[in-house]
Amino acid sequence: MDKATVIGIVLTIILLLGAIAIAPGSSFGAFIDYPSLAVVVGGGIAATMIAYPMGPFLTMPIIIKKAILPNPPSMAPAIKTLVECAEIARKEGVMALENKAADIEDPFILLGIQMAVDGSPGELIESVMRSEMQATAARHASGKGLLETLGRYAPAFGMIGTLLGLIIMLGNMDDPAAIGPGMAVALLTTLYGALVSNVVALPFADKLIYYAKKEMQIREVVVHRMVGATVDGGWPGGARHQRAPPALRRRSGSSCSSGRTPSACHRAAIARQSCPTRGRP
Repeated sequence: MDKATVIGIVLTIILLLGAIAIAPGSSFGAFIDYPSLAVVVGGGIAATMIAYPMGPFLTMPIIIKKAILPNPPSMAPAIKTLVECAEIARKEGVMALENKAADIEDPFILLGIQMAVDGSPGELIESVMRSEMQATAARHASGKGLLETLGRYAPAFGMIGTLLGLIIMLGNMDDPAAIGPGMAVALLTTLYGALVSNVVALPFADKLIYYAKKEMQIREVVVHRMVGATVDGGWPGGARHQRAPPALRRRSGSSCSSGRTPSACHRAAIARQSCPTRGRP
């Protein structure tokens, strides 16, 4: 659980409730209006649904969950895994990494190890791994975009609700005593819209981007280490003239941006490199 997110939300609620409690003549009931809440939340969600296809839209609960209960990446485990793999490769050769593959939890590192074992050149390893990074970045950007879209539309529907309330209030001018309460209810939608945008949607989007940037930094280090090890001979006993064991070739928890397995991706890239004139007359 991200403690900062939870503490921030709780602190915001305490500050708002405290302000209401100490304000002269105010009451908590005056700040509760279910029709106004329905206009803001329902309208913001509906507008976001219009802006995005159904598939990405349905991931919004998962995106919000990741902002509250993230699985933040860490540099130390990635570096430790790379160092251990390098030591095994220097002592026993690249093929010995088959046994290590079962202990590698990061699918991105596993992709690089797999390609190094298959004897892929450094340029190809970098190309495939950067394609994987771009696919991940696009997925993160989609989640951020969903929350930012909700953050834009919620205040707009707050204003729409306020206008509806004013229209209803002005239509009942025969009762002067109802003008004040009617105006208060109309303004509540603006308040709700501001809260949904600035307490939930936009802060959650910023938190997701923070973790996304951190993950990209770690993956950049992994790419440099994998490519550097391949170019500088950091994987002695490489299998440029060997074939990786089937168990290692089959195992991969990642996928490239085209939907194929990493093994299929880099084998296709090898085929394209070895046959540059394929398809020409």
